[in-house]
Amino acid sequence: MPLPRIAITPGEPAGIGPDICIDICHKNWPCELVFIGDPELLRRRAVILKQAVNIQLADLSQATIKHVPGRMIVIPIELARKEEPGLLDINNASYVTKTLKVAAQLCIDKKCQALVTGPVQKSIINDANIPFSGHTEFFADYCGGYPVMMLATDQLRVALVTTHLALKDVSTAISSSLLEKTIRILNHDLQTKFTIPKPRIAVCGLNPHAGENGHLGDEETTTIIPTLEKLRRKGFNLTGPLPADTAFTRPILKEHDVVLAMYHDQGLPTLKYAGFGDAVNITLGLPIIRTSVDHGTALDLACTGKANATSLESALKMAIQLSAQ
Repeated sequence: MPLPRIAITPGEPAGIGPDICIDICHKNWPCELVFIGDPELLRRRAVILKQAVNIQLADLSQATIKHVPGRMIVIPIELARKEEPGLLDINNASYVTKTLKVAAQLCIDKKCQALVTGPVQKSIINDANIPFSGHTEFFADYCGGYPVMMLATDQLRVALVTTHLALKDVSTAISSSLLEKTIRILNHDLQTKFTIPKPRIAVCGLNPHAGENGHLGDEETTTIIPTLEKLRRKGFNLTGPLPADTAFTRPILKEHDVVLAMYHDQGLPTLKYAGFGDAVNITLGLPIIRTSVDHGTALDLACTGKANATSLESALKMAIQLSAQ
């Protein structure tokens, strides 16, 4: 089987994304790495971090070649203004979104087999009047498909019904059609991308105690339970709705392949506590393979040499694994 070619976007130029890209560049990988970004930014960052890199412009018309430690193959996207590590610059917001579009298109065109994204700063992109609620939504808009966010560690997978949404809007957003669509995508991608023949999905309720039979909210009785029962009749292996405070206990996790949470902060605090720095963000439901780090831009660590590349390494390993399925 040919080696996969993996596209990597360093993310926010003022943050640690370029630092951790340089870190992983110095390791052996069973694939070809293609970085999408400003070569001069990467060169400057390598000098500051005192790490030698051999930057070469990409030629994707050639056959895939195995990564050579210390070599960075780059598709050049020029910054609007030279970065200042640790300081956000609204002028470079469009640079960040352009790197994402170029990388996504490479995967759509099958020139790359997967995409790994470094951390971006959503606030500065929005300040530049570019609508951006997150990588997940951006790629869904650009690539098509319906995105389901799933984060994974070696021991735990957590998927989300809603993602970057204000808590006050979550109840209204959770409809039977949304829940069914999410479960179908989650089930399908666990089968096809993770080779789990019959995924066991533990589904959280929305309210404390999963609604306490309607005494603590009726979303479970009116929406969640009827949807789960409908899908069970179609052969889906679903447990729930479970109270979120028991869904993440060992007996439940041992018997399930994934926990489906109703909203961002219901599921991800537990996952990040269990594996922060090692977790991988995987976007299901897209026509491309996309993984990402589980952390932010860490502006205060940029250029200090203290940034940890473990999550990016995990995201890259996952991208290589998924591209081989």
